[in-house]
Order: sequence, then structure tokens, then C-alpha cells
Amino acid sequence: MQKPIEFYSTNMQSPKVNFREALLKGLAPDGGLYMPSHIPKLTKEELASFKGMPYQDIAYRVAHKFLDGQIPDADLKKITDDAYNFEVPLEKVYDRKYIMRLDQGPTASFKDFAARMMGRLMHYFLKKENRSMLILTATSGDTGSAIANAFYGLDSIKVVILYPETEVTDRQRMQMTTLQKNVQIIALDGKFDDCQALVKQAFSDSDLNHLQLSSANSINIGRLLPQSMYYFYAWSQLINSVDEEVVFSVPSGNFGNLMGGLIAKQMGLPVKRFVIATNENDEVPVYFASNEYNLIVPSKNCISSAMNVGHPSNISRIISLYGGIMNEKGFISKEPNIAAMKKDIFAVSISDSETKDILKKVYKEYNVLLEPHGSVAWAGLLKYFESDTSANTKELISVALETAHPAKFPAEINDILGIDPILPKSLEGLESKKEAFDLLENNYAAFKTFLMAKY
Repeated sequence: MQKPIEFYSTNMQSPKVNFREALLKGLAPDGGLYMPSHIPKLTKEELASFKGMPYQDIAYRVAHKFLDGQIPDADLKKITDDAYNFEVPLEKVYDRKYIMRLDQGPTASFKDFAARMMGRLMHYFLKKENRSMLILTATSGDTGSAIANAFYGLDSIKVVILYPETEVTDRQRMQMTTLQKNVQIIALDGKFDDCQALVKQAFSDSDLNHLQLSSANSINIGRLLPQSMYYFYAWSQLINSVDEEVVFSVPSGNFGNLMGGLIAKQMGLPVKRFVIATNENDEVPVYFASNEYNLIVPSKNCISSAMNVGHPSNISRIISLYGGIMNEKGFISKEPNIAAMKKDIFAVSISDSETKDILKKVYKEYNVLLEPHGSVAWAGLLKYFESDTSANTKELISVALETAHPAKFPAEINDILGIDPILPKSLEGLESKKEAFDLLENNYAAFKTFLMAKY
């Protein structure tokens, strides 16, 4: 048994905590995000054993590296088996180029991978301590439905989810608003960044301490660790040898998905390069190009709506991973090793017109149906191939992540291709269910009053 891994704050002003404390706190007291003090390594033999292994078994082995000594092995195995009872398709497009479809979970979104694992871990610790908690979460689309589904009916946890009123699809909204019970939904007259700002402000408000607040956004370390697992799975399914490297193209908004991949790489996963593909909210690609980080306020409304983020929370974690310090407002007080970042990461912004063109091209040429976020990832991958002329792109294993089912974006798909995507079972019957949600103005005082009155 190893010594339990401790977690520090990216703002460097809070004491280190263990995983349980980091998970249940969500945000560090100094407003920073929790990061592991060290990232455990997988040996080459352990990586080789993943070949052909079921997803839930890989998930257990990756989680065990972080949680050994904090959760009994049998309990952790039960949690991973219960969380991951759905398929993770790797769809070949051409040569060794694949789409990893992370859309087969209960809400047809990649957010299910993190939300289900985190919800079970939180419930596990809270039940052992006979206590309850109020989860606050901001969403730009898929996080809200995944969190609502993962925590729905858990008697130890109540959930409040804020979303920007006009920037989620009808199906994304209905996946949240038709559950009710212990799940409260708030439509905010603002942007995703406004929702996230209200949540963060509530965490730092001592008047709300009695509510036992925590977060289920990717600001919570419990969201990130599960997001490292599918990178191992994709690699293990596609390689011919344990030394073979993979390029992953990650559609990026709040950058939790990329951060999970970077953790996997630090654990020993052979990754040649990460492509981070943003939409027109290009603050991170601009930072990579200019070494100057500037927020986009307000964020731009693009068809890849879950990526409409003008200041990603997880950029501070990425900065920290490479030796720098950035606070929650985006100010960098210590520069990271930008050369090392650029070696690992290729950053590119994809316009809405490019997103539509690639979605159409991939469907017509390969009969592969993407949705806007997956199209951004595929477009980013193509731009990476153009930039790296030294790579043998034909033999290079490349995986673009599709983060939601095309049926969650019926208007966009119909507009671009003139077809209606077939509904997965998880989305059937939503229109006939009763919705319930509250509408709030973009004002912290109103949000605080709501929480005080209701909880």
C-alpha cells in the first residue's frame, strides 16, 4: 500500500488535503483548484496488460493508482463496475484514424464518464460519515444533464445546476429539467462564464458555510481523474506494441477533458501530441501563439455550444502542471514552461463555418456522422496533420474525441446535412415529460437569496 496522495491548491495558499477532502470540498479555500502533489506512474508491464481489457477493469486500475489506501479495493472495484456499464466505441474513419464516441452513457455525453464515477465516490464517503451535501454546478450543456442523472435520487446529495438560458439545446435542457426530486435547475439570464462565476462566488461566501457546498464541475478533482481513463482504453484497443504513440484531438471548452488526458500522459501513457481544438472562443490558442492570456468577455456563442467558454477553469491546472501559477481571474504570477507545453500540445481554433464544412465532408466522404464538438476535434486533427509534415500520418494512430451524441443537436445536423439523427434510447421520450426550473437574473445577490431561502 502506497502513502496516500495529497492534493494542493493551484493558488498555493491552502494546506494540502487527501483525496476525500479534495473531492468533497470541490474548490480549495483560497479559490484555487486541487492538483495531485505527484502523479503515480504505470509501468510498461501494467500498460501492456491493458490490451484487450474491458473498460471498467482499466478504470479500476487507473483509479487504484490514485486511491490506494483511501478506498478498499473491493469497494473501488464495485464503484467502477457500476459506473461503467456502457460501450465506448472506436469508429474507424480511414487508415488508423478513429472517432472515439463517448456518447453511449445514460445522457449520451462524455460527461457521464466523470459524473457517474464522481457521484458514486461522493456518495460512498458521505454515507460512511452519515452526512449530506449541496452540490452547485454550472453547465454549458452536457455537464448539467450528466450531473443531474448521476446524482438523481441520492439521498445524501442535493444538486443545484445553473445553465445559460439561451445557449443550450432543447434536449440538453430537458435532460436536466425533467428529473426534479433532489435536482434543482436554474436558467440564468447570462453566459456560461456568468454561471461559473456565481458558483465560485458562493463557495467563497462564509454566509453559506452551513449549506455544506461542493462542486461537480470540472473544477472538482473528482471529475478529472475519471477523464483520464478513456485515453488509456483507446490506446490499449488500437496499438500493435506497448511503445506505440497516439495523437488525441480533444474538443476543448473548460479544458477538463484535456486535463484528464495530460494526467494520463504523466502516468505513462504514450501520447505523441494532444491537439486542443477550441471553437471561436480562442483565448488558449492565442495564448499559445502569443504567450499572452486574455479572457474573452462575453464568450462567443458558437454552434459547438458546450465549448462557449471565455475563461476555462482548468487552464490554471494546466499552467500548474507545467510549473506556473495562474489565479482564478486568469492572472499568471509565475510563467509555466511554455516550451514544454507546446511540445505536448498543439492548439488551434475552429470557426463555425469550418465546423459545418468538416461535419458535412466527413459524412459525405466516410459516411461518419459527427456533431459540432466532434467536428471541431476532427478539424483540429486535420490542421495538426498539415502542421507536422515530418509525421508519417498514414501509420500514426490518431483519435478524435466526440463528446456528445449527434441527436443532442438535431437542429444543427438537420441544417447542415438535411437529416435527423436517430435518437439513442437515453434521449427517447423527453418531450413528453414535465419540466421544472427557475429563472434568475445574472446577479449574485439573487442567487444567494435563492439558496438561503430554499436550502
